[in-house]
Amino acid sequence: MLLDLIKDLQRLASPEKAKVLQRFFKTGPGEYGEEDIFLGITVPEQRQIAKKYIGLNLNKIQELLKSKVHEHRLVALLILVEKFKKSDDREKANIFNFYMRNIKYVNNWDLVDLTAPNIVGEFLNDKKKDILYKLAESNSLWEKRVSIIATFAFIRNNEFDDALRISKILIKDYHDLIHKDVGWMLREIGKRNKEILEEFLNKHSKEMPRTMLRYAIEKFPDGLRRKYLMGEI
Repeated sequence: MLLDLIKDLQRLASPEKAKVLQRFFKTGPGEYGEEDIFLGITVPEQRQIAKKYIGLNLNKIQELLKSKVHEHRLVALLILVEKFKKSDDREKANIFNFYMRNIKYVNNWDLVDLTAPNIVGEFLNDKKKDILYKLAESNSLWEKRVSIIATFAFIRNNEFDDALRISKILIKDYHDLIHKDVGWMLREIGKRNKEILEEFLNKHSKEMPRTMLRYAIEKFPDGLRRKYLMGEI
């Protein structure tokens, strides 16, 4: 089954798209996606492959995760998402634990964004969130991204405390990708409760990196957005 999956992906490969993706995902020397290899396959196409091979076992999924080919890892993770949606509580726990054991392979922003809310966040919805705070303090860019993006699952349920607390931990992080992540989650909170977002911003906007603040206030009226950007609030 694994070889058939890899062959299906190879048939969908596009060298022209791959070149674009190599640049878009910063795969050059010293960049965050260094040495990541792309086949040039769209996410919708990969979702279809994931659904076709939902029966792939965890051992074979782990083989895919260890690949340097980006689409191999993304399809492996998308299969986990599909399995998680259809599983009982015991199997969901197995998938969550498998994901956490293999988190080092969740190592680009799309891999995190398409899976962390749907596996990590959903599993932790009604449980202690300690693991997210541990990830937020990690030295790994991608573990930190998982910590904040996973909170999207809670935000969708109008539960904002963990997202706000993790945002505060990450507020002075050095990396632009984390600035965008935190700003995005804050913006999602604001869509559901503008007062809570403004309360957070009134305390922290002056210490937030510019990109983080811009993302957070993107949906604000022009006048209010300018006041935050000029430090008048």
